[in-house]
Amino acid sequence: MQGPRVALSLSSPGVSAAAITALEGVFRALGFESCERREASVQGFLEELAGFRERLDAHGGPVGCALVALVAPSGQLQPQQLIRELSPCGALQGCPKVFLLLSSGPGATLEPGAFLTGLRELCSRSPHWSLVQLLTELFHRVAEESTGSGCCPVLHSSLRGSLCLGGAEPWRPELAPSPSTQYDLSGARAALLLAVIRGRPGAQHDVEALGGLCQALGFETTLRTDPTAQAFQEELTQFRERLDTRGGAVSCVLVALMAHGGPRGQLLGADGQEAQPEVLVRELSHCRVLRGRPKVLLLQACRGGNRDAGVGPTVIPWYRRWLRAPPVIPSHADVLQIQTDAQGSFSGGPSSESADQADILTVYAATEGCVAYRDEKGSDFIQTLVEVLRAHPGGDLLELLTEVNRRVCEQDVLGPDCDEPRKACLEIRSSLQRRLCLQA
Repeated sequence: MQGPRVALSLSSPGVSAAAITALEGVFRALGFESCERREASVQGFLEELAGFRERLDAHGGPVGCALVALVAPSGQLQPQQLIRELSPCGALQGCPKVFLLLSSGPGATLEPGAFLTGLRELCSRSPHWSLVQLLTELFHRVAEESTGSGCCPVLHSSLRGSLCLGGAEPWRPELAPSPSTQYDLSGARAALLLAVIRGRPGAQHDVEALGGLCQALGFETTLRTDPTAQAFQEELTQFRERLDTRGGAVSCVLVALMAHGGPRGQLLGADGQEAQPEVLVRELSHCRVLRGRPKVLLLQACRGGNRDAGVGPTVIPWYRRWLRAPPVIPSHADVLQIQTDAQGSFSGGPSSESADQADILTVYAATEGCVAYRDEKGSDFIQTLVEVLRAHPGGDLLELLTEVNRRVCEQDVLGPDCDEPRKACLEIRSSLQRRLCLQA
C-alpha cells in the first residue's frame, strides 16, 4: 500500500457517542490517523459516499487504502449499491477498499459491543496478521462471548492480495497460529460434486481436476453428473442424511456445484429448471454432525450476464509491456466487506442470520450479476483453484483463495459474444471461526 489511508464513518441518528468512540479506536488501531465523520439518514449515505469519492479524486494522487464504516439499524443498508458508488473512483483503483457494516435489531440503541472492542484489541496486539486472518480469529472470540445469541458475522472478499494494515515486512516469517484457532481435521472428510456436463464444454475437465484434488486431500467423494434442478436439492438432502447417520466424526465437507447460471444467480439443472444456491447452502447448514465444523462450497456458475471490461488504461494488450502500463483490473476486485452487529455478532445479510450459518466458506466463480468463464480446457476458477491447492495443500485456505482470485483477475478472457478482453473476479464469503488448512 503506497499512499495515505483514508477513512469515512457514516452513522444514522441515534448512534451513541460510545459507539463512535469505539469506531475511532478501531481506525487508530488499523493505522488510519484521520477520519471523516458524518451523520446522515440511511437514505443520505449514497450522497455522502459520492461526495467522498469526488474529494478523493480531486485530491490528486493514489490512495493506499480506504475504510468506510456504515452504522445503521438492521435491514436498512443496501451494501452492494453503496459499494458500487466507490467503484468509479480513480484514486481507489487497485487499492483495497474495506467496508464495515454495523447494524442493530429493531428499536435497539447502537452501542459498542464485543465485535468493535475485540477488533480494536486484536489490531493493536497482532498488527502483523493479515486482516482476513484477524477477522477469522475475531469471529471465533465473538462466538465464544455470545453463546446462545444465535448470530454470526460474515466477511465478503474480492481482495487480490494479503491485506496487512500493520505494515509487516513481506519477508517476515509467518507466526504459527495458536492450536485453539485452527480447525481439527483429524476426522473423516466428505465431498459432493454435482456437475452439469451436458452443454458445458470443458466441464468434464473441471470434474476430473477437482475429483483428483479431493482424493489427494483425503475426501471421500461422491460425484453426480447432469443433475436436474430437483436432483440438486435431493442430492444435498441425501448427502446431509448420510453424514448425520454415519458412525464417527466428520471434520470437514466440500460441496462443488457446477452448472449454467440464471440471470439472478440461479443454478440451472440439466433439465433447464432453476435451483436456488441459497436453499442448497441452507440444507447443508442444517446438518447436525457438521455443527462447529468447516463447510466449503464452490459454485462454478454464472450469476448474471454482465461481462466486466475492467478498470484501468485502455491499451492494446501487446503494447502494455512496452509502455509499462498497469494491468486492467476487474471492476469488483479489491473489496473486503464485513457485516456484523454493533453489540455483538449479527450479520445483516439475508442468508447469514443465525448460528447455523457459522463455519461456512462459499466461493463464487463470479461476482453478483457477472459471467463465470469456461472453455474447452475447463473453467478459470476450478482449474486455478486446483493448481494453487496442489502446490500449497497445507496453507491457510482463505489466503490461498486470495491467491486464486489474484490469478483469475490477471487473466484476459474473450467470451463467445465479444471481441474485446473481459475480466473475471471471485467472491469469497466466509463465516469461518478458525484457521482452515486442508493438509496438516
